[in-house]
Amino acid sequence: MELKLCRKYFYEKSTIGHLYVDGTFECFTLEDKVREPGVKVPRETAIPYGTYKVIIDFSGRFQCLMPHILDVPMFEGIRIHTGNTDANTEGCILVGAVLENQDFIGSSRVAFDKLFGKLKAALDSGVGIVISIVKE
Repeated sequence: MELKLCRKYFYEKSTIGHLYVDGTFECFTLEDKVREPGVKVPRETAIPYGTYKVIIDFSGRFQCLMPHILDVPMFEGIRIHTGNTDANTEGCILVGAVLENQDFIGSSRVAFDKLFGKLKAALDSGVGIVISIVKE
């Protein structure tokens, strides 16, 4: 399964994108600010552009199974999870069904539950998952 995150809008605090699953629009995303390659402000920087493997494993922080993006340079513990603003992410990718404004996505739980079901079904059937993060 291929996830593609197209970063579309770049703001002072956040980055808004569109997430596609196998070429079909799935939901909106909100990440921290995109910075120059090699520059990282802890808890305030989006992960680098690239393609990464995704698994589902237990998150000690969230105390549940969650999508985990592996081998991200300069980052650890990057997840796809619920949240609405840049205050809810420390480099992770937030998902939402509604784009409210430049720094807020809504209906996050709805979007996450739908996406998580698809990811889990793919992994349960033996299909690997990758996410490509690109600038649109």
